[in-house]
Amino acid sequence: MKALVYSGPGKKSLEERPKPSISAPTDAIVKITKTTICGTDLHILKGDLPSCQPGRILGHEGVGIVDSVGPAVTAFKPGDRVLISCVSACGKCEFCRKGMFSHCTTGGWILGNTIDGTQAEFVRTPHADTSLYPIPEGADEEALVMLSDILPTGFECGVLNGKVQPGATVAIVGSGPVGLAALLTAQFYSPGEIIMIDLDDKRLEVAKRFGATRTINSTDGNAVAAVMTLTGNRGVDTAIEAVGIPATFELCEQIVAAGGVIANIGVHGVPVALHLERLWDRNISITTRLVDTASTPMLLKVLGAHKIDPKLLITHRFKLDHILDAYETFGNAAKTGALKVIIEA
Repeated sequence: MKALVYSGPGKKSLEERPKPSISAPTDAIVKITKTTICGTDLHILKGDLPSCQPGRILGHEGVGIVDSVGPAVTAFKPGDRVLISCVSACGKCEFCRKGMFSHCTTGGWILGNTIDGTQAEFVRTPHADTSLYPIPEGADEEALVMLSDILPTGFECGVLNGKVQPGATVAIVGSGPVGLAALLTAQFYSPGEIIMIDLDDKRLEVAKRFGATRTINSTDGNAVAAVMTLTGNRGVDTAIEAVGIPATFELCEQIVAAGGVIANIGVHGVPVALHLERLWDRNISITTRLVDTASTPMLLKVLGAHKIDPKLLITHRFKLDHILDAYETFGNAAKTGALKVIIEA
């Protein structure tokens, strides 16, 4: 089969690899129909995640058709159309029983990280019964790919952890795909203001179309002053960090109001300064999280009710044969205007 292989920092290639096979009774082999590229894949290519070793097939998002199942799989059979969760969960360990599937002792975020992932023609999915979701009849596969990772990530790590409330003022730092996913799902709770902050005017225009009430281009270094002007010098109730670099996290520290929450989504590869000399008396909370995908069943219902349109995030489409072009397009989003790319296997 064809697969996109990580060969070390800055190196990737489309290669021929053996089709995966069942290695545990709870496994399923899924024939990928559509997958995508995540910002986390770019972090891997930068060398930010040492857990992902050279030789790994990347990718942790996708939809497909069940090809074969292990003898312990009872919820799925060959031919079933399925959504693949970015997080594999056994459903039995201490962390899974708490709903913290990302910390499953035999799963978690392993696809495209510590085991081969979805940017290929086939993928082995461990714990299939509790890590796959049946695709409803008539559902749009492209929209469903957004439910593999970025929609639950933006919702759980940003909106839920950020304790977004009706009437609250929310700032989302980063108008990339995950920041926009947080913007879409924050509107479930009717905040009074959603301020999007980014360096790219094109992405800020997209954010306005998606429901942002205010946008700030932070290129001039005056984003903090702009937020304070908008909030009467109070700051924001929830500051969501959706980039993963020191400057954006420190910006959240500067704009959060007393009693507010900083909700980190971004993948951080280098240390970030925590300015307790300014924050020690501010009654703020700082939350971190890896997506658990506990919200996926709810998001599937919301999608089925047409209350959200994740296809708005899709800007480019490629065949698997052209996945290197897809990476070039996605990795140069400032030039290409890319948000999410769909790759058809």
